[in-house]
Amino acid sequence: MSNSYSRVTPPGEREAALKITAPNYSRHTDDAEPEEVLAENVFHSMLTLERRRAERSRKPFVLMLLDANLENGTAQQILRQAVDIVLASKRETDMVGWYKQGAILGVIFTEVTVSGSAPVTETLRAKMESAFVKHLGRDRADKIAISLHIFPESWDKDGSGWVADSKLYPDLKRKSSRKRLPLVIKRGIDILGSGALLLILSPFLTAIMALIKLTSKGPVIYKQERLGQFGQRFKCLKFRTMYSNNDPKIHQEYVQQFIAGKEGLDNSGGAEKPVYKLVKDPRVTFIGSLLRKTSLDELPQFWNVLRGDMSLVGPRPPVPYEFEVYDVWHRRRVLEVRPGVTGLWQVSGRNRTRFDEMVRLDLRYSQSWSLWLDLKILLVTPWAVFNGGGAC
Repeated sequence: MSNSYSRVTPPGEREAALKITAPNYSRHTDDAEPEEVLAENVFHSMLTLERRRAERSRKPFVLMLLDANLENGTAQQILRQAVDIVLASKRETDMVGWYKQGAILGVIFTEVTVSGSAPVTETLRAKMESAFVKHLGRDRADKIAISLHIFPESWDKDGSGWVADSKLYPDLKRKSSRKRLPLVIKRGIDILGSGALLLILSPFLTAIMALIKLTSKGPVIYKQERLGQFGQRFKCLKFRTMYSNNDPKIHQEYVQQFIAGKEGLDNSGGAEKPVYKLVKDPRVTFIGSLLRKTSLDELPQFWNVLRGDMSLVGPRPPVPYEFEVYDVWHRRRVLEVRPGVTGLWQVSGRNRTRFDEMVRLDLRYSQSWSLWLDLKILLVTPWAVFNGGGAC
C-alpha cells in the first residue's frame, strides 16, 4: 500500500497492518470497558501529547472519530460493538479511547505517511467502513459516522489559507470552559477599554488622519489581512504609513528570512540584534515613520478590539505570508487566545527579540494567562512603546 501509515511494521507486513480479525463480543456481555480503551480525559491528554510530538518530529498523525449519536438509545451499544473491531485493526502504537465518553469513539493513528496515490484518510476510512460492514452488517455499519482529521493541518497559500481543525484541540475548549468567567470579564474590559479610548482620542485621531491626507496620496486607513484565533482571517486596521501602490515583496522576503532564522540580515538600525520590522523601509512616508516609531499607527486597531477580532492584550496577529513559513509549533501562538494590540513579547523584548523567543513568550502568555497578567502588560505598554523602538 503506497500510503501506508505504518511506523513500526516491517515493509513486508504493511499490507497486514489494517487486517481485521474476528472481534470477540463476549467481553462486553457485562458492559465492562476493555483495558485498551482510554477514558475521555486520558484520551484528550494523549491527543495533546501526540500533537506536541508531531510538532517536534514533523511526522503527522490522523484522528478518527466514530459517532453514532443519530441513533437515539442505541448509539452506545453500537459503539461498544465497534470497539472490538477497532482494537483488532490498530497497531500497537495507535491509541483508542473515548473522545466523548460513551458517545464518540476516537482513534489516533500515529506517524502516518501522507504521500501516495490516495489520501491516507480515505484509505483509513475505506478499511474501517469495510470492517464494520463485514462484522456488523450494512445496516448497523451505516449508523456509524466516520470523520478523519489530520495533524498538522495543511496550509493552502493559494486558497483560503489555514484554519485550525477544532476537533484536534479538545483541550483548548476544556480550558476555555474552566476560565469562562475570566474570559467574559476580559471581553468586557476589551469593549469598555477600546470604546473609551476611541472616544477620548477622537480629536487626536482626527488630527493624525488630516496629516496623512495632506502629506501623501491614498486612503488614510490601511486594511491588512491577518490571522486571528484558530486561523480565522480578518482585516486589521492601521493608519497608512506608506506610499500607495507599494510592493509588499520587500517586507515579505525580509520577514520570511527573519522567521527562518537566516543570518546576515542587516536591519538592526544600530541595535545588537536584527529587528522584526524593516527599519530603513523606502516605502514609508515621513509622517508614517513618526507614527511607526511611536506605534500611533496602530491606534485604529481599537476598532478591531471593539468588533471582537482582537483583544487589548494577546499575541500579535500574523499576516498570511508570515504564517506560510511558520514551523508547526509556531502555529500554537494563534490557537489558544485572541490576538492583541499589545502582548508579553512587546513589553518584554519588543522587536529586538528573535522570532523563536517571541513565539515562546506568546505561548507563555497563553498558558499562564490571567486578568492580573493582562493588567500588568497594559500598565507597562506605554513605557515599552516609547522606549522600545516601535511595534509590528
